[in-house]
Amino acid sequence: MSTIKELIKEIKNLKPIPAIVNQITMAIDDPNCSAKDIANIIRFDPSVTANLLKICNSAYFGLPNPVESVQDAVSILGMNQIIELVLIKSGAKALSKKQKGYGLHEGIMWKHAVSSALISKEICKKTKLGNENLIFTATLLKDIGKTVLDRYVSNSFEKIITLVQKKGYSFREAEKKVIGIDHGELGAMIATQWKFSSKMINIIRHHHLSDKSQQKNTDIAIVYLSDCICMMMGIGIGEDGLAYRFHGDVIKNLNITHTDIAVIIADFTLEMQKVENLISVT
Repeated sequence: MSTIKELIKEIKNLKPIPAIVNQITMAIDDPNCSAKDIANIIRFDPSVTANLLKICNSAYFGLPNPVESVQDAVSILGMNQIIELVLIKSGAKALSKKQKGYGLHEGIMWKHAVSSALISKEICKKTKLGNENLIFTATLLKDIGKTVLDRYVSNSFEKIITLVQKKGYSFREAEKKVIGIDHGELGAMIATQWKFSSKMINIIRHHHLSDKSQQKNTDIAIVYLSDCICMMMGIGIGEDGLAYRFHGDVIKNLNITHTDIAVIIADFTLEMQKVENLISVT
């Protein structure tokens, strides 16, 4: 059996991400979707509802009266933060495992995913280009392909790293050359299997901006830049490290300044601490 056929078989056997994630990703891709629609999705998931109520009724908020419904939770945290918490918590299990091939210890991929997603949210605010929830979700899930490709990278690591160090390949290019597919392409296959929206699939496939035809797609550019900033900060750097192509025009095309990036980095620690505090409650 060829490597690609083996990978396709593994995707079919992969335990799907919780259904609520797919429902939310479809909803936020709909311009007519309202906060009420999102709340209705969440309230029919007992586990997620229980966690949200637990967060709102924790000492972190210190509210005088108990929160008793998802609607109450939305009014306290705001819809965007509700979506973020649901997605981060739901994606934690899929992204927290050790990735030996990429040199990532347990929990590191999850931290990188959440960190880059938080950074993407700040870039969205700076650029005012919209699609904040879609971009946040895509950034969070962009490396999902690594969860399946990891074993193949581990088995072929010497060949891959030789191409990177001696031939000037990016890590993604070396994956493609040696294995026949890179983690972005595989991630898009997983997203397709899980019936994510076409926009989400496209962002995951091209999040390293290797295809020039996609480099002016602002949604992908934001996901790409957030990933770069996260790596610049040293968060989630494994064996692939900084062995990727940097497309400097992205900063110019998004009208982001170096000062903007410095402010995003300076504010990041506090934002991440807030998320960790809220997640730790559940």
